[in-house]
Amino acid sequence: MIFGVLRPRQPILGTELTGEVESVGKDVSKFNVGDKVFAISGAGMGCYAEYKCMPENGAMALKPPNLTYYEAATLSFGGTTALDFFRRGKLQSGEKVLVNGASGSVGTAAVQLARHFGAEVTGVCSTVNMELVQSLGASHVIDYTKEDFTQNGITYDVIVDTVGTAPFSRSKGSLKEGGRLLMVLGGLPDMLQIPWVSMTSNKKVIAGPAAERAEDLRLLAKLAETGEFKPVIDRRYPLEQIVEAHRYVDTGRKKGNVVITLKHDHKT
Repeated sequence: MIFGVLRPRQPILGTELTGEVESVGKDVSKFNVGDKVFAISGAGMGCYAEYKCMPENGAMALKPPNLTYYEAATLSFGGTTALDFFRRGKLQSGEKVLVNGASGSVGTAAVQLARHFGAEVTGVCSTVNMELVQSLGASHVIDYTKEDFTQNGITYDVIVDTVGTAPFSRSKGSLKEGGRLLMVLGGLPDMLQIPWVSMTSNKKVIAGPAAERAEDLRLLAKLAETGEFKPVIDRRYPLEQIVEAHRYVDTGRKKGNVVITLKHDHKT
């Protein structure tokens, strides 16, 4: 309903970008021609292109100088999504957080940001991605092919479900009293249960689209510059192979992010 029922509402897809400012309007003061930036356009999309017009007060920030353009392109979506859900979920230092789908775009960001905020992080992923998730700061890693986190008796203050396989009906027993399920990905039936959960328990389900804010991009840039937030790139595809790129992402097996490149892309 958000992106189009019968066909895409926006003919040019893509929500993240990085590049150089080509020109600015006469009243623009925050950015200059030649600035190296990264941005997220949200539902407006339009980033699968050589040029994209962005509002000065939109979700855009200067690229961290230590990151390549490829790396900077991966900061926006996963990072802003995790930050917004943690903000709405009122994550506190010292809390126990489980990230379901810890090796994806949002998952790799959530693991790193939860650790940055002082949480004890457990990641759930497949066998092949356990080492990656641990390297990003997870204190514990659960291989979902061998263990069901909902059946091991461990409870958490916050559960982040980035892949839609841990709805409240399945994960409620793994939430502490007052715990919060951050449902990054969920279906309509899961969304309709949210008011009932609030009325019948002291646990909460938080869902809905994540807000995209320029201040969040600036925070991500700062963390990336200091090495506290590391971009994770699985593969890069040229724009001409974008169908293949989407097919690979749709397998659900990517690690972190997939980047689309243009022929004249900068190499740094």
